[in-house]
Amino acid sequence: MGLSKELIQQSLDVVCQSEPKMAAALETCGYPEPRIRPQGYATLLRTILGQQVSVASAASVWNKLEDLLGPGCPPEKLIVRDFDELRACGMSRQKQGYARSLAELIISGELDLSNLSDDDEQAIAELVQIKGIGRWSAEIYLLFALGRPDIWPAGDLAVQIGIGKIMGYETRPSEDDLREIAKAWSPHRGAVAIFTWHMYNTTAL
Repeated sequence: MGLSKELIQQSLDVVCQSEPKMAAALETCGYPEPRIRPQGYATLLRTILGQQVSVASAASVWNKLEDLLGPGCPPEKLIVRDFDELRACGMSRQKQGYARSLAELIISGELDLSNLSDDDEQAIAELVQIKGIGRWSAEIYLLFALGRPDIWPAGDLAVQIGIGKIMGYETRPSEDDLREIAKAWSPHRGAVAIFTWHMYNTTAL
């Protein structure tokens, strides 16, 4: 379960006690709504389908896949379909490869989504075994589906721009800069990221 509205608000209140610029931004923009996604395989598959296409296009592919494979697009059913069947649903060769990687890891038991490491960095390492799932996608899954409170997607452009504006920097901070800046906000960085997306109405998953 992703971070609840109450936990997001509590975390932001803690950060704002020591960071007046964040407090000023919160006063202007208000608290964000939670962003919660279901846990498990289907959410990661939808993440793969949604890469580099519009929300509407990704939804269309998902709906066609469910028509072909059944609700949730079970990995056992996806893995036995051939290239042309999946292409007819709108999946490119590359995305078929990514989806098969995910399905194979789930079926083999190499990736147990119900038992990811409690250590965030180790959990990210487990998720990026999936072809097509990079660090950003893994972080978003841990934040929105599992509710890990200290996930900090410092490579996200909107987060970089947003924090730069909140903190009054003349230039956009780099990923490394952002990781250093946010150390003081741990263990509440997930709520700060959600707030930053809220400011700019940026869809992250």
